[in-house]
Amino acid sequence: QVQLVESGGGLVQPGGSLSVSCAASGSFFSINTMGWYRQAPEKERELVATINSTGATVYADSVKGRFTISRDSALNTVYLQMNSLKPEDTAVYYCNAYIHNNLRQWGVYWGEGTLVTVSS
Repeated sequence: QVQLVESGGGLVQPGGSLSVSCAASGSFFSINTMGWYRQAPEKERELVATINSTGATVYADSVKGRFTISRDSALNTVYLQMNSLKPEDTAVYYCNAYIHNNLRQWGVYWGEGTLVTVSS
């Protein structure tokens, strides 16, 4: 069974930095795209950033130039470095991965989420 486990998150002041990470564990053959989504209170879940197996990245316009996504394929881990944080970045951040599991099926997996709060 595949699991995505996030770590990091917490409270940070506006203008500050924070990083979150997500590690995939369990039995699977490979991981294609990994990414981060977020959901603020009373809002829809939205894309933050993704990175595929070749390292190509996609960012939401709202985080371009402030957030950086990276991955360590050997560790099956994706990272999100968040700089110049704003109160509107406050949300639960969810890890996401497109994984070829041990049943030889591709599927989308989600972590349980980690809360990032930007407040003074």
